[in-house]
Amino acid sequence: MTKILKNILFVVTIFSGLSVSSQTTTSSVYSQFGVGALTGPLLPQNRAMGGISAGLRKPGSYNNINLANPASYSSIRMTTFDGGISTEYMNRSRAGVSETDFTGSLSHLLFAIPVSKKSAMSFGLLPYSSLGYQSRQSRNVDTTAIDKIYAGDGGLSKFYIGYGLQIGKHLSVGFNAGYLFGKLEKTQSVEFPNDFTAYNTRIQDNNSIGGFNFDYGLQYFTNLSPKVRLTLGYNGSSGPNLDLERSTVASRYLKASEGEDVASDTTYLNERGKSTIKLPMMHTGGFVIEKANNWLFGADFKYGKWKDYREAGINPGLSNSYGVSIGTQITPDINSVGSYLKVVDYRLGFRYDKTYMNLDNTDIKDMAVTLGFGFPLQASPTRTTFYKVNFAAELGQRGPNSASLVREKYVNFSIGFTLNDQWFRRYKFD
Repeated sequence: MTKILKNILFVVTIFSGLSVSSQTTTSSVYSQFGVGALTGPLLPQNRAMGGISAGLRKPGSYNNINLANPASYSSIRMTTFDGGISTEYMNRSRAGVSETDFTGSLSHLLFAIPVSKKSAMSFGLLPYSSLGYQSRQSRNVDTTAIDKIYAGDGGLSKFYIGYGLQIGKHLSVGFNAGYLFGKLEKTQSVEFPNDFTAYNTRIQDNNSIGGFNFDYGLQYFTNLSPKVRLTLGYNGSSGPNLDLERSTVASRYLKASEGEDVASDTTYLNERGKSTIKLPMMHTGGFVIEKANNWLFGADFKYGKWKDYREAGINPGLSNSYGVSIGTQITPDINSVGSYLKVVDYRLGFRYDKTYMNLDNTDIKDMAVTLGFGFPLQASPTRTTFYKVNFAAELGQRGPNSASLVREKYVNFSIGFTLNDQWFRRYKFD
């Protein structure tokens, strides 16, 4: 077990370094609404299947942390670690003009520990939302060129601890208690790109956010036949009030011909004090039908009451959201010894989301095709330690194809490393 702990510490150290050096985790212009682009509590094995989670317990023979539905923790029989990274390649276009960006970040660091034969606890750290955008509007007033620049940076992270318990033969319940924290920074600038003697202006809004939230879930499972099982699931989140501290700084600055700021001074500072952000209640229901260690198929429907979202008591025009996810996994022959490809998990899915944004009387929709693999690594000789590398890709589009709104085409990659180990064993002595 000492060797395993050292390996986990090594992986955690690497991932922590990645998270520090990769502050911007999205380049979506739509992340400026709400608290940023929501990342979702999904691991690569979920994302590869369209994001299904409500009815998912163990996608195969290994123990899996499905933190989206904490009722699934009751199926965990071994100490489990899961850590990963994610990347995003995005192309944005509007009115015939396009640009591309690439970002990467830590996606999750999670642990789960069995408490009894029918219960387990889990804890970890992962992103909750991400803010990262920049747009420029150029125009001429008489003979003077003027640029308006809008930019955002930051995001929220989530630390959670949860517990899942099986009650009887067919029902599991669970909860996650979490703490959300982070900073969101939004700036608006007016620049004179052709006049290096003119003062440019910048207004910067700084928002520090923190507060507790609560997630809950249940799963009902029963056998349709000796080898086929049906799981019905539901998970939701409370609509918490988060503490919000806001400040606004106005400044003016000069730019050198190379584009760098060469002088700056603050002209206005307003500490707007403390307020709150109210997040909406979220609901997800779904099912999974599976043949143990061979195949599974599932679907989810989710709904968010974003009309209840409030920022300092004001809803900035957000509407309710909903979405559908469909996914499947096939493992040809988990006991194969002659062909490695037969023990690999093959995953495929699709998701469609009507987001909480409506711009120019147009709903902003997000849809993607997903795929992925689960690659098992050689287990320990005693079969008490198991490793798997999970890979997922999402090929999607967000926003309409119109002259006034931005269309985003993206390819997201995520990789996770899963470790199962029997840390605590009772030994019998003659």
